[in-house]
Amino acid sequence: MTAKMKRREFITLLGGAAVAWPLAAHAQEPGRIYRVGGLHASPRDAPHHLALFDELRRLGFIDGQNLVVDAAGYGMSAERFAVHAADLVKARVDVILAGGDASVRAAQQATTSIPILALTDDMVGQGFVRSLGQPGGNTTGVTLLASELDGKRQEILIEAVPGVRRIAALVDSNTTTPSRLRALEEAARARGVELSIYRVARREEIGSAIDAAKAADAGALNVLASSLLFNSRAFIFDRVAALRLPAMYQWPEMAEEGGLIGYGPLIVQLYRDIMSRQLAKLLRGAKPTDLPVEQPTRFELVINLKTAKASAMKSRQRWCCALTR
Repeated sequence: MTAKMKRREFITLLGGAAVAWPLAAHAQEPGRIYRVGGLHASPRDAPHHLALFDELRRLGFIDGQNLVVDAAGYGMSAERFAVHAADLVKARVDVILAGGDASVRAAQQATTSIPILALTDDMVGQGFVRSLGQPGGNTTGVTLLASELDGKRQEILIEAVPGVRRIAALVDSNTTTPSRLRALEEAARARGVELSIYRVARREEIGSAIDAAKAADAGALNVLASSLLFNSRAFIFDRVAALRLPAMYQWPEMAEEGGLIGYGPLIVQLYRDIMSRQLAKLLRGAKPTDLPVEQPTRFELVINLKTAKASAMKSRQRWCCALTR
């Protein structure tokens, strides 16, 4: 059972009404087979990937008819990204779909000409694009306001655990920058809370990091935005449940799947409503540099009451106030 709240945020596309650029001239070519490559740690049947290709079908690109999707580009380890990116370049795919920082880096190192459509935590901060309004180069996609949202999640987590004096952050060292961590430490200190940082670079390091946080008497865990941590969520859910450690996650769907609290945009919605539209435009011939990077427009707070009960926590109406920006 989940308690869910919705609210709408600012309009995302930089330039506002400038969304109506002249792409109508681009059209699908009769008889052409379009090829989409992938660099994803998540499996092909993950709900967000299914949502993207279902919407793409509605837009006229049908897998198995005029569209060939790279089946090998899903469920990959990060160590395989560079090799597979090189294979996609040799295969001359029309677009490379990349999820997470490591896959985008691999794609950009492999090609400067094939369009890359990416979803990452901070497109500009990581240097993947020049700016949101004018990406430059061959990469565009969706950026997730990671710095701001990690801080908002920390606020909600502190509110959710009354009297907590020490919390921990589980951090993907390949993704989260030192400046973001310093900002979180300062924000926690301002609330009278000590924040400890536990860094991981590989899935195999996650368990010991969570155990160390619990051993250090952390009263709650903020699982920061990361493709690695998202795709390790089932393991994390089990570990924190065994330790009775309240935890916050980057996607609302993660709370629906068994995590305690999730706050942010819906990953399924981003792939279905934004990524699919961007991908269709790229397949029809639009250039990545002409497609502004977009941001989420809706954020949800999901609290899994079953998990809360198992963690000996009570759901609180005052959690809702943490949605106020």
